[in-house]
Amino acid sequence: MIIKPKVRGFICTTAHPIGCARNVQEQIDYVKQQPAIDGPKKVLIIGSSTGYGLASRIAAAYGSQAATLGVCFERPASGSRTATAGWYNTAAFERAARADGLYAASIVGDAFSDEIKQQTIEKIRKDLGQVDLVVYSLAAPRRTHPTSGETFNSVLKPIGSTYTNKTVDIHTGEVTEITLEPASDEEIRATIAVMGGEDWAMWIDALLEAGVLAEGAKTVAYSYIGPEITYPVYREGTIGRAKDDLESTSHQLHEKLQSRIGGEAYVSVNKALVTQSSAAIPVVPLYISLLFKVMKDKGLHENTIEQMHRLFRDRLYKGGEVPVDEQRLIRVDDLEMRQDVQEEVAKLWQQVTSENLQEISDIAGYRTDFFKLFGFEVDGVDYDAEVDPNVELEA
Repeated sequence: MIIKPKVRGFICTTAHPIGCARNVQEQIDYVKQQPAIDGPKKVLIIGSSTGYGLASRIAAAYGSQAATLGVCFERPASGSRTATAGWYNTAAFERAARADGLYAASIVGDAFSDEIKQQTIEKIRKDLGQVDLVVYSLAAPRRTHPTSGETFNSVLKPIGSTYTNKTVDIHTGEVTEITLEPASDEEIRATIAVMGGEDWAMWIDALLEAGVLAEGAKTVAYSYIGPEITYPVYREGTIGRAKDDLESTSHQLHEKLQSRIGGEAYVSVNKALVTQSSAAIPVVPLYISLLFKVMKDKGLHENTIEQMHRLFRDRLYKGGEVPVDEQRLIRVDDLEMRQDVQEEVAKLWQQVTSENLQEISDIAGYRTDFFKLFGFEVDGVDYDAEVDPNVELEA
């Protein structure tokens, strides 16, 4: 079939297998060109199929020749429907890794469930024995609690008061105002249940009790803080409450791992990038478009794989103690949060309109990155050619 992008809201409902594979290969090629990292050797990535999770997997595999086991919730092609981008990404990564002599396997299913946790533990025991790094990079809109059976849905809302600010339709380039009503207490609770630290802790507890975490093993989860512009909808909103919970969980896990296996737990605060998650957050796409313009002009821009490779190289596996801030957070958003960068973005934020968007932002770069998430607008791919959407994941 000939596969074209079909956009619905902030997601693309189609994905291109060749474009996704090309994206994965570009990330692999980048890491191959960098000096080797004295990093992990057996890695579990929970949420391994897109964005930071996929880039973490590639950084570990090709940066330090690690065996990687991924957990993701993706679906294959069916009838006239393409597979998800994450399915194609995972298939392409595994194919490349195995061709390069690296162990790569994936478990497809609901990472929130006890069943998938147990399957993962059994796979580690059978193939790897133990893992020395666990990356927790889940980004899901809902979660069914494995004990209570309650299903929680996360929301992207401010807390306490109505919030109004600028936003952009990335496809039309129209800059408008959006007003978001405050979240209820129940919505706050549900968002923390989905995006907070409880499931991460459940994973680490299960792995620890099963004896599949190596002595000195590390675990890292991902967060974002961002600028004051986005605080009401992000850091001071429902997502921010969930991230507070995630960060609190890291301290508890760190103490537990230290006492049990001499291990470590961290949260890495990453840079704003175009991901399926960030595209869903009002206000954020406009901020990212302005940020990209400023950072590219200053030669400071990093894409997802560059960011994750730096995390592994200069933070997690630099040697000695992992550098953290006063809240014990790893900060690889340091370039984004530079004062000169944020001052320029703030000025542009005041100026930006539908009429000058193209001139003063990198909305074109944002759009390209958005479509590339799904395998479109990738250089060297013939999108008018017939392609088989059915791509197998090897067992």
